[in-house]
Amino acid sequence: MIIIDGQQSPLEVRHFDNLEQIIEKVMEDVRMNSRIVTDVLVNDEAFSEIYPHQAEDMDASHINRVEIVSVPTSEMAQDITRELYKVVTLMGKAGRQVADFFRQADDDQALELYGDLLEVNRDFLNMVGVLRNEFATDTSAEFEASLSDLSSLFSEMIEIQENEDWILLADLLEYEYLPVVEKTKNMVARLRESVRASVRKEKNG
Repeated sequence: MIIIDGQQSPLEVRHFDNLEQIIEKVMEDVRMNSRIVTDVLVNDEAFSEIYPHQAEDMDASHINRVEIVSVPTSEMAQDITRELYKVVTLMGKAGRQVADFFRQADDDQALELYGDLLEVNRDFLNMVGVLRNEFATDTSAEFEASLSDLSSLFSEMIEIQENEDWILLADLLEYEYLPVVEKTKNMVARLRESVRASVRKEKNG
């Protein structure tokens, strides 16, 4: 049995060799053109690939039921832009706090929070990547330049961390990283409004 967004599909599991073939066939349907798959359940258990094409290794003979859940791309885009703004705001607060801790020679707390900051920074860049690749959202040259600056600073911060030059890292955070984050935050707000306007137009169109 194959369920797509709560509706039973005429497709049958036994007509396929593996899970990847099933997903590919479902995605060929014209109704899926403007939708993004958010969840795949195999035999009522959530499935997500740990390595590329893992679904190809899941033999259809072991599958009784596949459920695929999707959402409109516009809805996904709105969710991502909401998260982007939260993440970039958090990046600014954490960057300031890390710089302060390093200047106070509180290296333990600084490094703990700094690890979180790197993770948040990585999430932000990943989410922007999804937004651009999946939804082909138009972004200004200024926005692209900010992302490029952010990515370069991210690499530089890791290099300085390896040299354990904490004061230099505090300077980089305060005088270079934070201004770029602030600029990016304003652009994310504009991007969010742009996605909202696009969704409204789609609904009214």
